[in-house]
Amino acid sequence: MVKVIASSLRKGNVVDKDGKLYVILFSENIHPGKGTPVTQLDMRRISDGVKVSERYRTTEQVERAHVEDREHTFLYSDAEGFHFMNPENYDQITVAEDVIGDAAPYLQEEMKVSLSVHEGVGIAIVLPQRAVFEVVETEPVTKGQTASSSYKPAVLSNGVKTTVPPHISAGTRIVVMTADGSYVERAKD
Repeated sequence: MVKVIASSLRKGNVVDKDGKLYVILFSENIHPGKGTPVTQLDMRRISDGVKVSERYRTTEQVERAHVEDREHTFLYSDAEGFHFMNPENYDQITVAEDVIGDAAPYLQEEMKVSLSVHEGVGIAIVLPQRAVFEVVETEPVTKGQTASSSYKPAVLSNGVKTTVPPHISAGTRIVVMTADGSYVERAKD
């Protein structure tokens, strides 16, 4: 176990609290005008999936669990869970659906992800920041609309709803942020 200050913890890190492992879902450093700065952590207990919210002073020591962060390649998903392969030794690991969570729609075959493994069990995942998807449904382009006007709703090939600029039509491949599904740019391929 390694002790680190609470303000250095980020999403995906794993901490040991009272002998139980927690993966951090959200981390925010709060600096009020008066008083001590604090770090707000939203965590999920790995053993049973219970979500917990904790607040630490930013300088407080927290035990970070020893976890191997390795690049894995996403293979497929089925009833057992999501299957990944370590490209170095070709070992396969199955990760439970609740560990993948909101990241599930963004996983694509052959996608390289960073997988946190503790004692042979996948406990957290970090996707690449951006992914390419095709727009399958959106409103038609309206003549006279300028690029500076508002965005229009669209549905991507992975089922995620997002908003795109007016010039994007169905069938166009676009780059989105995997954190929230927001439009970045038209794909260059």
